[in-house]
Amino acid sequence: MARRTNTRTNTRSDTRSDTRRSDTRRGNNRRKSGFAGAREQTQCRFCRRGIKYVDYKDIGTLQKLLTNRGKIYSRKRSGNCAGCQRKAKKAIKRARHMALLPFTV
Repeated sequence: MARRTNTRTNTRSDTRSDTRRSDTRRGNNRRKSGFAGAREQTQCRFCRRGIKYVDYKDIGTLQKLLTNRGKIYSRKRSGNCAGCQRKAKKAIKRARHMALLPFTV
């Protein structure tokens, strides 16, 4: 009894996998750069200056951590370490409560 082989060629899945392989052979597998500013620095802005307490009255520094709509930037975007991001979040919330920073714009 002879075995039948699949004679169908060039199916969708075959062509997709071929294009993926050919892209990696050419070296087009580089990542697209997103926000690269935070990766270049080794320490966050508060650790570099040796600041232990993020003051809620320092509005200039806190505004750099907010969007123009009043949202807090993420750690990746602001470049803060985890501990300093928590301290900054607490300071921003205190400043909002004291009406030094707006909740929303």
